Parts: sequence; structure tokens; C-alpha cells
Amino acid sequence: MTNQANNSADTQGHVTVVGAGIVGACCAASLQREGYAVTVVDRVDPGMATSFGNAGSISPSAVLPVAMPGMLRKIPGWLIDPLGPLTVRWSYLPSITPWLMRFLSHASREEVARVATAMRALMEPVFEDYERLLPQGEFRALIRRNGCLYVYENQAELDAAKWTLELRRNLGAAMDEIGESEIRQLEPALARRFRLGIFAPDNGSTIDPSLLVNAVMAQVLANGGKFVRAEVKDIEMGPDGPAALVTDQGRKPLDRLVLAAGAWSAGLARKLGAVVPLETQRGYHVTFPQAGIEVSRTVMWNKRSVFVNPMRPGLRIAGTVELAGLKAKPNYARADRLADIAGELFPDLDRSNPSRWMGHRPCLPDSLPVIDRSPRYPGVVFAFGHQHVGMCSGASTGRLVADLMVGRPSSIDRTPFSVQRFARRLAA
Repeated sequence: MTNQANNSADTQGHVTVVGAGIVGACCAASLQREGYAVTVVDRVDPGMATSFGNAGSISPSAVLPVAMPGMLRKIPGWLIDPLGPLTVRWSYLPSITPWLMRFLSHASREEVARVATAMRALMEPVFEDYERLLPQGEFRALIRRNGCLYVYENQAELDAAKWTLELRRNLGAAMDEIGESEIRQLEPALARRFRLGIFAPDNGSTIDPSLLVNAVMAQVLANGGKFVRAEVKDIEMGPDGPAALVTDQGRKPLDRLVLAAGAWSAGLARKLGAVVPLETQRGYHVTFPQAGIEVSRTVMWNKRSVFVNPMRPGLRIAGTVELAGLKAKPNYARADRLADIAGELFPDLDRSNPSRWMGHRPCLPDSLPVIDRSPRYPGVVFAFGHQHVGMCSGASTGRLVADLMVGRPSSIDRTPFSVQRFARRLAA
């Protein structure tokens, strides 16, 4: 099934999308379907920044926030262990402390339930949303729907996760408890230490996040859209609002604008009327090009906060969080630690010639993205802050952005994604 944009592609006017990751690409494709002409602007080629290194999971049940109960007592460990599942660089601590306090204020069961409910509503139709944006052949080639396996070493680990499993079940996610024999049937290469599991049959993954972004962008270009490789330096304001992007390739006039620049969105959002507490949670991955084992689906080891996904480039292990800002150099010892964890998961893994990567996940304190109009300029829509679930929520975000741009209600409550939630807190 080919999803052509509305043939009257310029009758609605023109939209510039800043950001060519999965969120920006899906916003552009969704806006084309509403009859807008679109131009996507980014300093790198589509899918080559944060989306490039994504773990590849497309999981409608991946609704839990980053801040979870019990985190407060873990702060000393975060500062001591630079290779832990979540770490804060000492040099960045003074800068991030206010954000960290807001982040921890959401680490309650009540907040987890609130965030999970909103994210489930956003992501539940993600496969259908991707299917609308891609030709059927590419959808089937790039996206698998064969479930996700969560593994545990003992009953105590599984019991600790029970309340989150029940929460997700109550939201409609299938989370099936399985035993050791079923784990072996699903993934024979897993270490024997994993005796208990949860199988989420409705989850899936992509074989290559960058290819998925480029497949969506290929539809945008085929339907008359444009891509401009340029770094946005500023926004020129006119009497009625934003008039042009100021880039390293010159001035780019604006009609309407979508800001989907991920972790680099905060400065431009401020210029467009919104102060947002956006932070980068730096993530790492290691990809093994010749793994030498068969892995069929995404495997998640909650104890280590990692995902493993078989991809076109190889077997990828990704995850963990490092709080160190946008400018600090990568600590590739964290990637090396991921490689060690991969060996714990899969003892027969060929770990030779791995590639390592670090990228910037855009995160807000409550783990909810901003998908909303600018409070000051009605022709500007924000779409950023998708933390660890850009691939899971990109297509659905594009649908909501199109709703906002044309001025119609959405099928879900958009209130949890309002940019005004931060203004209300600041005012309080």
C-alpha cells in the first residue's frame, strides 16, 4: 500500500520542519498528507544523529518513565560509578542539579501511572501510524512485529517488576510470564542464567533505525518535499512572529514551523515563546557486525537497563543513561561495558570488530515529550523530548502534529504533552 500525499501539496501553505530524525521525518510526512508543502532542515543528513544509534525497539508497551520510585537513594552510586546504568559526571553536577531535582520529583508510583497512561495512548497505534507513512513493502521490510522478551535471573528480580507489569497490563499491553523452556524456544542463544521472562507479543522493532528514517524521508521527497542540510543558528523574528531561519547556508524564509530538533530544541523553543527544562540523557551502543549467533527479536535485561536487537548492521546492544550535557566528550568505557554485558547475555557472541556510538536523547523531567503549539505563535508546533522512545512514538507524534497544524482535535488527550505544563510549574 503506497501512501501518497495530498496532490494539492501547496494549498495549505508551507511548513518548515527543523530536525531530520525519526520525529521530524514523520512530522513532515504527516503534514504532506494534509496538503502542506514541506521542507526539512537539519545540520546532518536524515537519520544520522540521535536516531542513528537508537536501540530499534518499537514497543507500544514501553510506557514507563525514566524516573522511577527508589531512585533518590541511588544518587550516591550515580556519582561514584561512571559505568553504572545511570551516572552523573561530577563536572556537570552543578549545572544539572535543578533539573535532577525536578526529575526525581516525578519518581513516585502515582507519577509513573500518569506518565504511562499518557504514553500508552500516544504509542498504542504506532504500527498503524508507520503503515500510513510507508509503502507496504518497505513497512514489512523495515519493521518486525515478533514481540520483545524481558529476561530475569530469579524470582526476586521478577517480583520487583510485578507492579509495573500489572500497570502495563491494565493499560491494555500483553505481558505474558514465561518460564525457562519457553525462553529457550524463543532465544536459544541466551545464557542459562535467565530462568524467568516476560514476553510482550505486541511489541516489535526495526532492522535499522537510520534506514527507517530515510524510508519515511524518501516518501517526503517523492511527494515533492525538500531536504536542506544546514545548521540553524537562530530564528529571525518579524512583526507577526518567526520570519526566517538563520542558518550557516543563509536565510531560509518561514511560513509555518515545526520544531523537532531533539536535544537541541531548547534554545530555539525559548526564541519561540517557551522555556522548557530539556536535558540530554546520553546513550551508548555497541554493534557487533558478525555476532555468530541467532537472535530473533528485541531482548531487554532490566537489571542492566539494556536492550539487544538484531539489526541489518549487526547485533546491537544499547541503553543506560549518562548525564553530562551536550558538549562533553564521550566516555567510551561505557560502550565497552555494554559489550561486556552483551557477553553475559549471550556467551557465544562473537565480540570482534564492534562499532561504538554515543548520542543525545532529549529528555524532560517527567519523561513526556512536548507535542503542542507555541504559546505565542499559532503557526509554530513543538515536537521534541521523546527521551528513549523516539522510534516507538515518532509516527504517532507526526499524526498529532498534523492535528495541531490543521486545528482539529486528536483521537487522544493532548494535555499531558502540553508545553504549558512547565509554565504552570514555574508560575507556582
